[in-house]
Formats: sequence, C-alpha cells, structure tokens
Amino acid sequence: MTSIRARLVKLALPLLGIKRFFSQPDKFDERIAKLRAAKPVRPRAKWNKRFDIREYGSRGFPVVTLEPKGGAQPGAPHLLYLHGGGYVMDIAAVHWDAVADLCERLGASATVPLYPLAPEHKADETLEAMRSLYLELAERYGADHVTVMGDSAGGGMTLALAQMLKAADQPLPGSLVLYSPWLDATATAEGQREIEPRDGMLAVSGLKACGDMYRGDLAIDDPRVSPLFGPLEGLPPMAIFSGTADILLVDGRRLAGKLAQVGMPDHLYREYEDMFHVWMLLHVPEGKRARAETANFIRQHGKTV
Repeated sequence: MTSIRARLVKLALPLLGIKRFFSQPDKFDERIAKLRAAKPVRPRAKWNKRFDIREYGSRGFPVVTLEPKGGAQPGAPHLLYLHGGGYVMDIAAVHWDAVADLCERLGASATVPLYPLAPEHKADETLEAMRSLYLELAERYGADHVTVMGDSAGGGMTLALAQMLKAADQPLPGSLVLYSPWLDATATAEGQREIEPRDGMLAVSGLKACGDMYRGDLAIDDPRVSPLFGPLEGLPPMAIFSGTADILLVDGRRLAGKLAQVGMPDHLYREYEDMFHVWMLLHVPEGKRARAETANFIRQHGKTV
C-alpha cells in the first residue's frame, strides 16, 4: 500500500473502531459488552445547525430523522440509510457525517434506524423491522422517491430488504446504493484470503463470526443473510462502490457481474484502486468523489414529486 493510502487507513481506524474487533473474534463477547455500555453516538453539533434532527423510539429501537432547515428541496429524494458494523456494532460518527453530506448534496431528508443488533437480535427479526419502517416511508414519500442505501453490513441488508420487497410484491424504492457491501456471509469467497494482508480493517475470521451471530436459525447462505445468493431480476437500479484493499471487494465484483448477467443495465459499479473498507464515508478526496457520484446516481434515477 502506498504511504498515502497507509495514512488514510490510520485515519479511518480510530473513527470506525473495527480493526482489532474483526481480527480477534475470540474476544467478541467481551468487546460487544463494552460496545453496549458505551454512550450512543449521535450527529455532531454542527449538523444541528443545518438540519432539524429528531429521534423516535416508538418502534422499540431509535430512529433518527434529518431534514434540512426550511425543509427538503422540492423533488428531493428521501434516504433510508442502514449503517454498517458487522450487524453487531452501533452507528459511528462517520456514518452521520456521510448521511448529512449526502442530504446537503441532494437537498434531501433522511431516516437512519439504529436497528436491533446481533447477537441479541437475529436477521429475520431485524429485516422485518426494516421492512416495516421502509413501507411507512414509502407510504409517506412515495416508494419511487426513496433511496435505500447502506455500507458494509448495511449494504447487505439493503439488498436483502429489496429482495424481500420484490418477493412479496411490495413497492420498491427508486434506487439502491451499496458502499463496500457485505453480501456473502459464508466468508469462503475466492480471493478474500489473498486480499486480507492488505486489508487494514477487516478479517475473514471476524466476518464469519459476525455472520454466525446474525443469522440465528437461518442458513449462512440464506439470501436474508447472504443476499448475493438471492434473485436480482426486477430490482431497482443500484450503485455499488468497492475498493481493491478491502476483502469485500470480491462481493461487489460478483454482484456487478451477476447484475450484468441478468440484464440489468441501470446499475453502476465503481472500483477504487487501493482504497480500503467504507472509505466513501470519510472526509478524503476519494470519499467526496464517491459521494458526488452517489448523489448524481440518485438524481438520475429519482422521480420528481
């Protein structure tokens, strides 16, 4: 890795807090207990000057909404953002910064659920909770005006949610955006072990442990846990962003390949050389460029109110 990329990784690690976590799954129980005891992270003070930020607990878990002061721009989309963290970690400051930045770029509002986490809660329960929340937003804003997006585990949940909606013949969002998506929880993909020495954040063993905690009674290759193995036909246009120094690169590549095979021309695949896991969230040139591409993609596939 170049010295510049190495410095970027060092910048990202304290913010995301995942390097030691994912590389030592034998210590998961102890570290998850510490995470649960930590003070929850909410948007930084500067965002309260630019957005009306509200938090609700009526669903049994916190749901935070961001709306630009004075309201969203006419015709702007509504973002449903599903944060990453291996399904076991809560939201981080960089997630709030990225969501707020995208809202500013788009003149949009956003809903960010702090969804129930594993191992206390399992995939089927969490996905049903996200489906219920999405359907409420689709009713309020119109499904075509909603973009569902997420990073890492949240990217996997985004795709799994869209597959569930399609299977139930329920209204689909206007578009999907997946940042460094985790789509195959089996952790057996060819090429991951070769990338792992260059990945400064994730470890294959940690992914496998998180998948096992999240899946509950579901098989590890069940599409609700590993949506790469679910049907892709008829899903909304989607944008996928991956980096070549991320073991989840192989998931993004395989998804892009499968979308091409089923004849979905409206997908966007962006692969950034030497970039690490979820760099799209950070205040670095590559992150800004990825978010600019994201905003353009959402505008391209959005519907005017």
